[in-house]
Amino acid sequence: MKPAILGGTPIRNKLLPYAKQYVDDEDCFAVNEVLKSNFLTTGPKVKEFEEIIANYVSAKYAVSFSNGTAALHGACYAAGIKSGDEVITTPITFAASANCALYMGGTPVFADIDEETFNIDVNEIAMKITDKTKAIVPVDYTGQAVDIDAIKDLVKGTDIIVIEDGAHSLGTKYKGTRVGSLSDMTMFSFHPVKTITTGEGGIITTNNEEYYTKLINFRSHNITRDINQLENKNSGEWYYEQLDIGFNYRMTDFQAALGLSQMKKLNKFIARRKEIVNRYNEAFKELDGVILQKNAYFSDTVNHLYVLKLDLPKLKVDRKEIYNALIGENIGVHVHYIPVYWHPYYQRLGYKKGLCPKAEELYNTLLTVPLFPAMSDEDVEDVINGFNKIINYYRR
Repeated sequence: MKPAILGGTPIRNKLLPYAKQYVDDEDCFAVNEVLKSNFLTTGPKVKEFEEIIANYVSAKYAVSFSNGTAALHGACYAAGIKSGDEVITTPITFAASANCALYMGGTPVFADIDEETFNIDVNEIAMKITDKTKAIVPVDYTGQAVDIDAIKDLVKGTDIIVIEDGAHSLGTKYKGTRVGSLSDMTMFSFHPVKTITTGEGGIITTNNEEYYTKLINFRSHNITRDINQLENKNSGEWYYEQLDIGFNYRMTDFQAALGLSQMKKLNKFIARRKEIVNRYNEAFKELDGVILQKNAYFSDTVNHLYVLKLDLPKLKVDRKEIYNALIGENIGVHVHYIPVYWHPYYQRLGYKKGLCPKAEELYNTLLTVPLFPAMSDEDVEDVINGFNKIINYYRR
């Protein structure tokens, strides 16, 4: 069949986005109740949301933030990252995974990926560790857990801190245990396209009380009223002190109310995402011209993203033309991610292309496929039919 961009009939009449939030009347009611209450900014709903997330991932503590980037900034602060320190991460991620080191004066160091799972390669991390390495920020790309035990084995006996970027992986299990309690700190994001949403929002989970205290203070200007932390302990109830530089990174109570309502639907969201992924895997494993992301044995993955790698030697065109053709069919594909160090800002810092060849090769062949719980079975079949139509048309 002729692609729509060449005059054919599109698979769909309306664009199917690659992702979309699911918000229902229950969510709206929860937010509305807070809007009519005495608390709009950080209040009881924030504390309740933190507790439900901590309990869900079996962590002792959870500290919410205004967004996932702010949460990573807080984690780097709690880890004590400073000028001269190196922080190892993957280039196949959103820029925040590396920017968080820069915020503290540290230096991002990029380790290449595994060619099959697309997650950061533990052997590549090992080669990048130096006496300047202060932290590792492994990313659970698409929702698949990194091999956290192998990473922890690498840093055993050192002061290197593991800050897991779990922006994609709420609900994912690593060797039977939910992501969120296995690393020194773990960040989850609640952006609208993530597994649950608070509009914007993020959280750090940890079992370390020292990190917890630092995170609590950092998100609120590093100002405290806690008498145990005050230098002047003889003032009145009104008294507070700023202990260090901090930021206003607090979550609001109405965001937390939305998050609490969304958590009630989390199991349903997870089940639907898995249904869609299973259908995609079944369909696309037979499509000559695409390569599936391998799921490691240790990861019971809840996919935030579903990605396909184009087998370009089998196709007559490059990724851009396949992308445009699928958009023409009203299949809202996307690309996640441009290697971080390819961005102009990082290039000005001195990073050069060619640093992580496996990641760069993946980027040039990668497409993100629509995946969100509100997709109907018909939507899923449209995506499959759209890929079959375009890949078959452009196959050599």
